[in-house]
Amino acid sequence: MPYATNADLPPAVRDHLPEHAQDIWRAAFNHAFAAHADDPRQEEAAHRIAWGAVKRSYVKQGARWVPV
Repeated sequence: MPYATNADLPPAVRDHLPEHAQDIWRAAFNHAFAAHADDPRQEEAAHRIAWGAVKRSYVKQGARWVPV
């Protein structure tokens, strides 16, 4: 299910990532979700791809995600 706004994101994303990282996650998830429409594990793939996109621009330091 694509996400329209950051407020709609899962708590694990919304409560832990900075706003810009949430934007990256949401855009990557929505794109991957559409691109994998024929995959039975569509949502799982979209989650993995979205986290991968965030990790290209952010790194976790302790409990916080900071820009690379």
